[in-house]
Amino acid sequence: MPPGKRAFSSDPCGRSEGRGGERRGGRGREGRRGQERDSEWQERVVQIRRVSKTVKGGKKMSFRAIVVVGNEKGQVGVGVGKAGDVIGAVRKGVADGKKHLVKVPLTRHSSIPTLSNGRDGAASVLIRPAAPGTGVIAGGSIRTVLELAGIKNVLAKRLGSKTPLNNARAAMDALAALRTHKETAKERGISLEQIYS
Repeated sequence: MPPGKRAFSSDPCGRSEGRGGERRGGRGREGRRGQERDSEWQERVVQIRRVSKTVKGGKKMSFRAIVVVGNEKGQVGVGVGKAGDVIGAVRKGVADGKKHLVKVPLTRHSSIPTLSNGRDGAASVLIRPAAPGTGVIAGGSIRTVLELAGIKNVLAKRLGSKTPLNNARAAMDALAALRTHKETAKERGISLEQIYS
């Protein structure tokens, strides 16, 4: 081989290339893992409202988005975002929802272990476990929260206020209050058999 030439180099700068012309040393796997993590989360916009703020020069218009984020595996969150455009508000809502995630204990029939009540402001929500095949019997933002949490058999009743944000937060409060039978027995200091008896 003549002096001054490098072997296996197809680049004039001497950088080696892998199969298909991809340069080595890239972060392809890390990028793919990040995409997989993002893809397991689902976002649903519950409400978008145009809101105004009175300032010195007049009224300043902006948008408020209520977003529910969940992975359908027992984690769910409700977020609120405000921005000058809809896309920015939704993006902020997703980020806020991921900051306020709640872990939901699921049974083997994709239901909840016990009955639970939640409250936020004037909104009150009652959530009750259901038999397999029942489905999600709920309405409005409560249904969205339950579906993205991964609950497939449940009964829910909205009591009081009809506001979507308060109802979604009341549903989150009810889900956060849930405990498995094992956790309840441990808190009470009794055996699991006594819980069922």
